[in-house]
Amino acid sequence: MARDHFDPYALLEALERQRVTYVIVGALGRVLHGSDELTDGLDIVPSLREDNLRRLGLALDDVNARRPDGRPLVFERDVSRQPVLELQTDAGELKIIPEPEGTRGYDDLRRRATREPIGRGLRPSVASPDDHARMLAALDRQQDQVPLQTMQRLIELERELHRGRGLSIER
Repeated sequence: MARDHFDPYALLEALERQRVTYVIVGALGRVLHGSDELTDGLDIVPSLREDNLRRLGLALDDVNARRPDGRPLVFERDVSRQPVLELQTDAGELKIIPEPEGTRGYDDLRRRATREPIGRGLRPSVASPDDHARMLAALDRQQDQVPLQTMQRLIELERELHRGRGLSIER
């Protein structure tokens, strides 16, 4: 199956249009905090409340979400049975992660998440740098070492800024 062009705005607009409650995690979340990674997908941790999952299902319909293996998507079943639900959409890859490694899911992540202005009137909730570092450390994969070090450095810079050392991070 050919990869669709990644348009994070289209995915986020569909989620916002349906009033889905979620937190962005993964590479895009880290980029929004200052990492220089490249990504071609959106990873989210949704609230697992029944009404929110219904709205998420509507948003998935809006972007023509489908399983990469071509099997039919039965959203309610698939999201509860898989640690990561990988989907292709008309706007690119979307991963739904009910409980990322090292976390207890949405309620855990939302406490320190920040709303980041990204243009087009969107201010999605993004997991904190501390939570991103915690998730990367819990995965304990070689490929995550550089992003983990980047998040740790961003955390250090933020702490130095708050201690009054005059450093700042441009966003």
